[in-house]
Amino acid sequence: MAFNADNLVRIGGGSGTALWKYTTTDTQADVNTVGYFNQAVKMINLHDIIFVAADTDGTPSVFYAYVNANNGVAMDIVDGVVVTVTDSD
Repeated sequence: MAFNADNLVRIGGGSGTALWKYTTTDTQADVNTVGYFNQAVKMINLHDIIFVAADTDGTPSVFYAYVNANNGVAMDIVDGVVVTVTDSD
């Protein structure tokens, strides 16, 4: 699959760091691929944080990651931290 800018929403930010939410049917492994967010290289900055809802049409997962590389042409995010799903009721 591929990045879809329509699914990227800036939630807020300040002091040079923004917080984003991105929803996709792509898996976490796809989203973590170098260059996945390249279409947004002019919007998302180094050290911005992205909350991702991935694989929404399969086995959904939610994780957050930050941008560890953005040279104005290509960008990358760290692998991220998965939000654990526990529903004990």
